[in-house]
Amino acid sequence: MSSASDLFGTPHSHEPLAELLRPKSVNEVVGQRQLLGPGKPLQLALASGQPHSMILWGPPGVGKTTLARLFANTFEAEFIPISAVFSGVKDIRAAMDEAEHNRQRGRRTILFVDEVHRFNKAQQDAFLPFVESGLVTFIGATTENPSFECNAALLSRAQVYVLQPIEADDLKSLIERARSQRYPDLTIDEAAIDTLVGYADGDARRLLNLIEQAANAAEAAGITTLDAAFLSEALTLNARRFDKGGDSFYDQISALHKSVRGSNPDGALYWLCRMLDGGADPRYLARRIVRMAWEDIGLADPRAMQITNDAAETYERLGSPEGELALGQAVIYLAIAPKSNAGYNAYNAARAFIAKDQSRSIPIHLRNAPTKLMKELGYGKAYRYAHDEPEAYAAGETYLPEGLENLKFYEPTPRGLESKIGEKLSHLAELDKAWRKKKGLS
Repeated sequence: MSSASDLFGTPHSHEPLAELLRPKSVNEVVGQRQLLGPGKPLQLALASGQPHSMILWGPPGVGKTTLARLFANTFEAEFIPISAVFSGVKDIRAAMDEAEHNRQRGRRTILFVDEVHRFNKAQQDAFLPFVESGLVTFIGATTENPSFECNAALLSRAQVYVLQPIEADDLKSLIERARSQRYPDLTIDEAAIDTLVGYADGDARRLLNLIEQAANAAEAAGITTLDAAFLSEALTLNARRFDKGGDSFYDQISALHKSVRGSNPDGALYWLCRMLDGGADPRYLARRIVRMAWEDIGLADPRAMQITNDAAETYERLGSPEGELALGQAVIYLAIAPKSNAGYNAYNAARAFIAKDQSRSIPIHLRNAPTKLMKELGYGKAYRYAHDEPEAYAAGETYLPEGLENLKFYEPTPRGLESKIGEKLSHLAELDKAWRKKKGLS
């Protein structure tokens, strides 16, 4: 068997492909045109001649570390990288000692903190004085929302730049760059390119790792053409990017919920299947779907609650993948069902009112009277049993504490079953009005 260098016509190298193709200049960076294009923020920052502290926020493999290194090269600064996963206050102090040595030599220092969101508040505070004094220019990289993960003092001293997943066309150009620089004799057909781009899911580093694995497999098999069938056999193509505890997780849940609320079954199915494909726990999704039924459909269609509960139970009985069909049909039903948040709003309003109100006395006619003493005290006296009243309704009866007779939380919508509920409540209000008129109370 020939070696990889013989098969693909390139010198053998143990250097990872991702490192070999790491951009040496801004012009070689793929993607991030919203930041690096002419007149865009990072392009202007690079052209300014004056580095500033920043936080680069984006998913894995979109160039955060690369940009930090390019900044250091552009400003001819020493580059000190530390990882918040492996480093502590001691490492920060050592980095500051190195930065002080650099300053004495007339050199700037860029301190790059990878995964800065993993530092706690004390660790983040530890390098703030050095940023303020100008000893270092701070560049942090994070996959998590810095609004939640970085303390206010750090955010006030660093500009946040949002990096996006690498687009498909840019990933395709990266495939061609990898092929031409390391595997010039390797052919990758269009279907294989689409497969690689799809599973890279906007992550350039992941794409290059897949190419490297595929090329190694092709070398072992003695072939010079990669097609989609070979990729599916030779590689373990993992699910697309999905952070089960991070922003992507909550953003996709939000997109699913809003698609349901917006009565868009296709959007709802897309986000449900996207999360399932990414490895989300179907039981968690089932719980959220049940919640959607109660929050956004409510009494406009009570069947929605039953259907979502049945879907959750079906998943428990069948498991994956069969049970996921029930979840899919449940979100379709929720999306097309009439919408009402009247019950949701009423509950929240009642909870908010009770939280701030005093503990009011229970009206005496609503109290239970299981003992003789309670009866003598008037408990339950004058209570009107609704079933014995016309239309099974005790017109004019009050069920709220004194002074709150006109309190109203629930306002039904004119949609679905709630339109009928609204009609009934209006009818009962007319019965109350007639009763009060009869009693001379209005």
